Amino acid sequence: MKIAVDAMGGDKAPAEIIKGAVLAVQKYSCEIVLVGDKEKIRNMLDKESDGKNFPITIKHADEVINMGEHPADAVRCKKNSSIVVATKMVRDGECDAVLSAGSTGAAVAAAQLILKRIHGIGRPAIATPIPTPCGTTLLLDSGANVDSRPEHLIQSGIMGSLYAEHVLKIKNPLVALLNIGEEETKGNEQAKETYQLLKNLSTINFAGNAEGRDIPRGKFDVVICDGFVGNVVLKFGEGLALTIMELLTEELTANGGAKLLGKELIAKTFMNMSKRLDVSENGGAPLLGVNGYCVISHGSSDAKAICSAIGVTKNYVDSKIFERIKAAL
Repeated sequence: MKIAVDAMGGDKAPAEIIKGAVLAVQKYSCEIVLVGDKEKIRNMLDKESDGKNFPITIKHADEVINMGEHPADAVRCKKNSSIVVATKMVRDGECDAVLSAGSTGAAVAAAQLILKRIHGIGRPAIATPIPTPCGTTLLLDSGANVDSRPEHLIQSGIMGSLYAEHVLKIKNPLVALLNIGEEETKGNEQAKETYQLLKNLSTINFAGNAEGRDIPRGKFDVVICDGFVGNVVLKFGEGLALTIMELLTEELTANGGAKLLGKELIAKTFMNMSKRLDVSENGGAPLLGVNGYCVISHGSSDAKAICSAIGVTKNYVDSKIFERIKAAL
């Protein structure tokens, strides 16, 4: 398997992207193509590889799409940008998948314009795994499209259910619609119409409405919403997790809790909590609904997160979800 990695995308690119790629080829059975400034990548890769011959090659791209640029316009104008070149490699069959920690908008735009949408899909969706006490809840869409019609949410439900079943290995996953209440009559017109369509859909295990608090509790396996709401939920959750950890640390330090309970116990507990809440443990989120395998990683990804995202990408391709979605629709 060969994965094209946007080496110039992300807050810590290209250094952490390259380090992550080196870690990944030692951990997973795959080849990596680093796409970006060849000279910069080569110098850093030589240092990281320490003379070892890893299955990593470089594809030159002399442009970068920055976070502040309009995604679709930038993809059309910067035809030699790292994300565009990497995505074209998937389209042309040179690579099996593309991974980027750069501009989410640019990655989505590149996938839609270059790979195109699967026939029958109105809007692709980013499927983000969220850790819960029971395992994982898949939230989609978490930012690909800010406006969605009911039929788009139905498609997200179908794609999310397939991903949860075949990649996350959840048997007969429970699918819910994110809403302001559990009752069928709750929500805006979009939610009410979507609910009725989902209720009459026999191909997924629709379990009704989910409230925001149900997501971290793991009450459902797949929760669907439009990208505007999904992205707000995701960013709020990330901020809340960090705040809780900071407040716990502050309280334990201030009240002598570490001495009372024991420093080793506190350290172990915090390490376990941090691992469960750490986005780098999941690494990346697939963009479902396009003609090819595309994974989007967090903009602040470090080497560990990139390595994990490459693992997610490999599992995504191995699952043949793209083919399953085409068949389902």
